[in-house]
Amino acid sequence: MFKNLLDFWKGKDFLTNVLEEFGSMLKDSQEMFSMVCRNLLENKSIPGLEDKIYNVDKKINLLEKDIRKRIIAHLSIQPSVDVPMSLLLMSVVKDAERLGDYAKNLYEVSRLTKKPLDMGIFSRLFNEMDKVIIKMFENTKKAFIESDEEIARSIWRTERGVVKKCDAIIEDVAKSDFSANQAVTFTLIARYFKRTAAHLTNIATSVILPVSELDFFDEKRRKRSE
Repeated sequence: MFKNLLDFWKGKDFLTNVLEEFGSMLKDSQEMFSMVCRNLLENKSIPGLEDKIYNVDKKINLLEKDIRKRIIAHLSIQPSVDVPMSLLLMSVVKDAERLGDYAKNLYEVSRLTKKPLDMGIFSRLFNEMDKVIIKMFENTKKAFIESDEEIARSIWRTERGVVKKCDAIIEDVAKSDFSANQAVTFTLIARYFKRTAAHLTNIATSVILPVSELDFFDEKRRKRSE
């Protein structure tokens, strides 16, 4: 359905403008995530990072509002023609906005740490999960813009691994003798990594699912295997 809708709208100014702004949202949220990870995990000082993070987050929020305004204006002109695609875009732009929020949340974690993270412990727990998620950002944009179903499915498979690993990390931390500060820090990182991967997967799998089943790709796959 998604590919058919894209083909139908191809060349229309409305879709071109929305996809450009949506692509910018994904690019900006990936930039936020990457900057925060360099600061938090590699202990690299980035001048003016706090201002950059909050300014990019505001930009993402404004893009979401602009896309929604464009969709509402479009539907007011053609109320019955492009409803499925409009609903799909409404859904995925919210996911993109949440990506920015979780990147901001990760930055806030870096302000909670009493000292630089113990990278030996982080590596043992997370095993370069940050790099996996950065790759998911790149593949999600490609899957959505190019309507590539195989990439979308590969992102879902990657997310399943991230989810299981994050759940295991939280369980390990709960049973550990880490300090309270370390335990809170690692738990929040696992939580925000997990949610970031989930929202990327929601965007990617929108090229596969009908509008009524957006955000439920996992349940759909599970039913097929029963």
